[in-house]
Amino acid sequence: MRALLIVLGVTGTVFFAELIGGLITGSVALLADAMHMLSDAAGLIIAVVAIFIGRRSATAQATFGYRRVEVLAALVNAVTVLGISAWIVVEAFQRLSEPVEIMAGPMMIVAVIGLLANIISAWILNRQREHSVNVQGAFLHVLADMLGSVAVLVAGGVIILTGWQYADVIASLVIAALVLPRAWQLMMQALRILLEQAPPGYQPAEVDALLRQVDGVLDVHDLHLWSLDGTSALASVHLVVPEGRDPAAVLCAAQAALQERGIAHATIQVERASHADHEGPQNVC
Repeated sequence: MRALLIVLGVTGTVFFAELIGGLITGSVALLADAMHMLSDAAGLIIAVVAIFIGRRSATAQATFGYRRVEVLAALVNAVTVLGISAWIVVEAFQRLSEPVEIMAGPMMIVAVIGLLANIISAWILNRQREHSVNVQGAFLHVLADMLGSVAVLVAGGVIILTGWQYADVIASLVIAALVLPRAWQLMMQALRILLEQAPPGYQPAEVDALLRQVDGVLDVHDLHLWSLDGTSALASVHLVVPEGRDPAAVLCAAQAALQERGIAHATIQVERASHADHEGPQNVC
């Protein structure tokens, strides 16, 4: 937690420095790198929120807890970064026809500050990344952002040495190419979770076949797989067992099979074949 908060403070400070620097110098590459920093800061915030939320227990009203807050934050982050990155791309193409004079010196100074901040952040996270998947993800974000700072430095150097202003535009497009796929992937992942789709790595057909192999299971229906946070899988399913078979034994075997597959929480209804007539919305037992 302390490592993430320190890196978040560094990243947030550099974001504002690059944002202000980009507005002052006229560098769209600095603005693009600021958006890259924003995406990293949002990723760090999500990681911190995940740790805080993981400490909160479910309540009588919030029976599943508050882990969906992380998903909502990720969706807002992704949509925001996508919108700003799209604006940067449009601005960059506009500057191809109407180049803007760039203050390359201040631009490079801000880029150096960003690069040093990324190096410090990577050093801090590298010592903790083996202990948390969230820290590992934040570490990878910081490494990617270092490339953005390098791109800004290269663009500034080209402008100083040759006066070729388009280097700033090219650098901004390179940074946008780094940010856009990650933001799109994050948005789609958050949407899949909110739409209650099966989490990555879990196929309903595979889980259905797994349950049908459990001794005593005649049929499987109403199988649902979803996730609260995109990592842990939950399931609900109806299992049909033959007359005379101990339903408790089948239930235990099915739960063991699901837990072995990585589904720790499952709601399983064990029923007889005759119960099929009562599955409709207008039929009751």
